[in-house]
Amino acid sequence: MLPSLRRKLEALAERRDELERLLADPGVIADVKQFRKLSREFAQLEPLALGLAEERQLQAALASAQAMRDDPELRDLAQEEIATTNARLAELDGELMAHLVPKDARDDGSLYLEVRAGTGGDEAAIFAGDLFRMYARYAEKQGWRVDVESANPGEHGGFREVVARIEGGGAYSRLKFESGTHRVQRVPDTESQGRIHTSAATVAIIAEEAGDIDIEINPADLRVDTYRSSGAGGQHVNKTESAIRITHMPSGVVVESQTERSQHANRDKAMKRLKAMLVEAELEKREAAQAADRKLQVGSGDRSQRIRTYNFPQGRITDHRVEGLTLYDLPNVLEGQLDALIDRLSHEAQADALAKLVEAP
Repeated sequence: MLPSLRRKLEALAERRDELERLLADPGVIADVKQFRKLSREFAQLEPLALGLAEERQLQAALASAQAMRDDPELRDLAQEEIATTNARLAELDGELMAHLVPKDARDDGSLYLEVRAGTGGDEAAIFAGDLFRMYARYAEKQGWRVDVESANPGEHGGFREVVARIEGGGAYSRLKFESGTHRVQRVPDTESQGRIHTSAATVAIIAEEAGDIDIEINPADLRVDTYRSSGAGGQHVNKTESAIRITHMPSGVVVESQTERSQHANRDKAMKRLKAMLVEAELEKREAAQAADRKLQVGSGDRSQRIRTYNFPQGRITDHRVEGLTLYDLPNVLEGQLDALIDRLSHEAQADALAKLVEAP
């Protein structure tokens, strides 16, 4: 490990020790908000401290085994222990470096999922419905809650647009790489000649948590419209103007909410989503400025970027951001078995971040 990276690790270990002292301070304990914040930071650094402790133990064991090599009767045993210890030290080196990758403050939070039909007419809407079902199934397997906030069904199934909130610990960290254009190649049910059509849908993953970005929304910049809700919900929903549409005039961002019975509740939900979208827009600006330095454009929020192709005739899924990331497991993936894709993308993103750390002075 480079000396510069070792110094960064040691600084984080010192911060962990400082946090341990702070968490024992009665003044900090009395401040619930501060105590929760420091506890979260401590929990993130604890694995690093445990890794460094294991490294010290392994280095001591290695020194002992090397000393044993001078004894002819213990030489073979010593060589075996040296090989095993060196292998674990090399593995641990990578684990420790992973702790240097800056953690996205939004990773542990919930998110908004937006799926919209793209090119392809009715087939694109049907595919958008397939994608939404895929994510809903994955969320169900993770024990997360999915609440549909708005939906515009397609004429022949699926959705022209669907927006949902997915609530669950770590939801954003698992799904943040899904933003972009998803392409499907298959024979639509309406195709009489058996020809393969190519359609597309866009997915946007927007973190509910703002992280370290502070967005102030000026009420004077908002246009608020009320209207009668549509769809399921009974007579009350359809007879009162409880639905809310909020337009943020400077950015042009429009959000709607009509799932709650009261106008006040719908306004609250719409404002939360508006803030999340403005934070996302700010992050996109920042990341665009750094894009030239990025090798892997995962999680960039670039919705025009084609990230994945679902080929039904071959049962194949190809993620275009990672070389060689192709799975021949399309039916299971569409049933929500996304871990193989998500894990690979997470590892690639971490590898890119580590490469930047090594390159940094």
